Amino acid sequence: MPPGFALPEPFLRWFAAKGWAPRPHQLDLLSRAENGASVLLIAPTGAGKTLAGFLPSLVDLTRRPKRRPGTRPPGIHTLYISPLKALATDIQRNLTGPVEEMALRVTMEARTGDTSQSRRQRQKLTPPDILLTTPEQLALLISGADAEGFFSDLRYVIFDELHSLITSKRGHLLALGLARLRKLRPDLQTVGLSATVSDPDELREWLVAQTPERSDPDTGEVFPAERPLADLITVEGGAKPEITILKSRERVPWQGHTSRYAMPEVYEAIKAHKTTLLFVNTRSQAENLFQALWRINEETLPIALHHGSLDVSQRRRVEAAMAANELRAVVATSTLDLGIDWGDVDLVVHVGAPKGASRLAQRIGRSNHRMDEPSKAILVPANRFEVMECQAALDANYLGDQDSPPMREGCLDVLAQHVLGMACAEPFRSDDLFAEVTSAAPYASLDRATFEAVVDFVATGGYSLRVYERYAKIRLTEDGTWRVTHPSVIQNYRMNAGTIIESESLLVRLVRAKTKSAMARGGPVLGKIEENFLETLAVGDTFLFSGQVLKFEGIHEMECLVTKTQSEEAKVPYYGGQKFPLTTFLAEKVREMLGDPAKWGSLPPQVGEWLAIQSRKSVIPGPNDLLIETFPNGNRFFMVAYPFEGRLAHQTLGMLLTRRLERLRAKPLGFVATDYALSIWGRADMGAMIADGRLKLDELFDEDMLGDDLEAWMADSWLLKRTFRQCAIIAGLVLRHQPGSEKTGRQMTVSSDLVYDVLRAHEPDHILLRATWADAATGLLDVRRVSDLLARIKHHILHRDLEEISPLAVPIMLEAGRERVEGEARDELLEEAMEQEMVIKALGEMTDFRSNYL
Repeated sequence: MPPGFALPEPFLRWFAAKGWAPRPHQLDLLSRAENGASVLLIAPTGAGKTLAGFLPSLVDLTRRPKRRPGTRPPGIHTLYISPLKALATDIQRNLTGPVEEMALRVTMEARTGDTSQSRRQRQKLTPPDILLTTPEQLALLISGADAEGFFSDLRYVIFDELHSLITSKRGHLLALGLARLRKLRPDLQTVGLSATVSDPDELREWLVAQTPERSDPDTGEVFPAERPLADLITVEGGAKPEITILKSRERVPWQGHTSRYAMPEVYEAIKAHKTTLLFVNTRSQAENLFQALWRINEETLPIALHHGSLDVSQRRRVEAAMAANELRAVVATSTLDLGIDWGDVDLVVHVGAPKGASRLAQRIGRSNHRMDEPSKAILVPANRFEVMECQAALDANYLGDQDSPPMREGCLDVLAQHVLGMACAEPFRSDDLFAEVTSAAPYASLDRATFEAVVDFVATGGYSLRVYERYAKIRLTEDGTWRVTHPSVIQNYRMNAGTIIESESLLVRLVRAKTKSAMARGGPVLGKIEENFLETLAVGDTFLFSGQVLKFEGIHEMECLVTKTQSEEAKVPYYGGQKFPLTTFLAEKVREMLGDPAKWGSLPPQVGEWLAIQSRKSVIPGPNDLLIETFPNGNRFFMVAYPFEGRLAHQTLGMLLTRRLERLRAKPLGFVATDYALSIWGRADMGAMIADGRLKLDELFDEDMLGDDLEAWMADSWLLKRTFRQCAIIAGLVLRHQPGSEKTGRQMTVSSDLVYDVLRAHEPDHILLRATWADAATGLLDVRRVSDLLARIKHHILHRDLEEISPLAVPIMLEAGRERVEGEARDELLEEAMEQEMVIKALGEMTDFRSNYL
């Protein structure tokens, strides 16, 4: 503590009444804050992070003099910003108790998207001492003409779960908002609260103003960029979590994502505990798991569902019931991932692999949310490969390894939105705003020319669009400042601020032919399909939907047009799939486990035996090897690769490889990808082509496929148009909401597609096209991961030409087979028979093991 400083009496009495003592890291953070430092606190679950983060604010507020009648109410003293509305609500509930028990004169309110307009207006007139809010609300607050007065007394900003905020576009918007707050309050201090992360310095950098590289305009001397860092406090220890992998009495499936085989044992675990949180990765998985549990809920235990698509009132009812310990189980997605302390949760069940060690640590920390009590968790793998992934995540958690993604450079569409927001607040000068923007960590390396291009885009829409008055939102005035062109610009900004865009679903319409008359006349609607899948298609691709193979003819407005095809094969797979890709860190750990037979003993016997049979019939690849197996099956020839790099990377690889194989006359018909493997099938014997030199694997997997092949595929696919639409919405080029009207997805698509075509033809280096390419490369395509994979496997490709399917290939082959028999009328007996036939082929003469698999 600073010399002569003592914790105020109300705090000492409160700790004593609870039988507690302030923890060293709480006092350390308070001491550093009293000395004017910004601080990052990294601590395990239950370490008292929240109280530590608020302690400097609460102590400082005890010194704030009582407001005299007739004087201006003091402004916001502390901003608390969380990634989730539910988290802000939970913190308010948990912090209100200590504040009331200490009789502190501190007011505290939440401001989220659920807060009524009347309350928001009242908060502007009479601000609370502590405002709990979200990144989107901060963007709106700093864009107001009254922002300087509203934040005139701001002393602290607390960022909770900082590691989950900074890596996304929301994090970029928040970093820009923080830069504006620092301009309004140069003495502002920040407190970041985080779970364990792989690179703490990235978070420390994010919390404080950066000084980018600059040059003296007179002498030309270059001054290197500085990298200021916030102080760091790391809390070691905490009870080690008790994590187990479900050792089911049932057979672990070869493939799939539902874990239905384990539902009776999951239900028994729920009955044996007070409150169980069951985490899954997607909303559809949450719905399926919830239904599966209710079907076997013979004792009618109170079990609830919580995910982002549910109405807010329903989510709040579930949260209130959890806090009151009225529920025995809650099935949830990432909506309950973060630091929420809900009642007496004493077990976390993770259904399906977590896809990342950091995500697993975050989720299991919801049970026994106290530092000195071990969190308890059960992992329920959905298939055999997931058994290895769960074991790798479990090992990493015990070792303390983390795999949070790196911070990417600031997105230009987000910057365009922020530039407009700052013009809404007050006129700005380019020099001043550039200095402010580049003090934010994600934008520290932004060059002046790109910044000016973004400002020009906000002012005119860019070179190709400047003739259209509606794109002119700001103008340069005689005094050298940029100002909004019309009050309606401010209103439109406030209605459209934010970076969260829900993925659209498109109607699938069957037409007779791809003609304008067919588009106008239409045909029967077969259902809805996710836009994210359609982004990967090129005209002419076939895919399976509604129980039939369809040919993709294009997208007209918000409809996917398809025709019937004579093909019995779906070239491009369709799956709802997993929401999260397998992290690079876990992928590496799974490859290490696979390549080390000494580690197979930690796996369930049936999985260890499966790998042992693979090593006899084919080969087990080493950690840096890529195994390629070729074999015939039915009337098709298959090539199966095992990169273990995640579904997104494998899908991109599959698209590119099928293009190359077509050029090499291997006659590929389709492919299917999982997190672990990639299978391509065709009419030509690819094993024979490799043997006689017509197909060279080193050339097939050469890194040059990420050049012309990638660009050609992206130009043919709809991915860039759809990604452009999202960037255009965030940048404010296309408005989702306008006064008195709501734009439909169809209208937004028509608007953005027209603009996209104009820019591709006349201004290919437009700022939004640059943002679009950056998003496509880091998002759906995972290009960097594919690039790393191709570099890793160079001269490390193992090929085995087999007479029949291998044990390792069974899961991906069943996935491919499932694609061909998918649909409303799928016969489950047919699927079981197909699985049995494949397993018998894979195990061959090893009949001793068949009982474990069939």
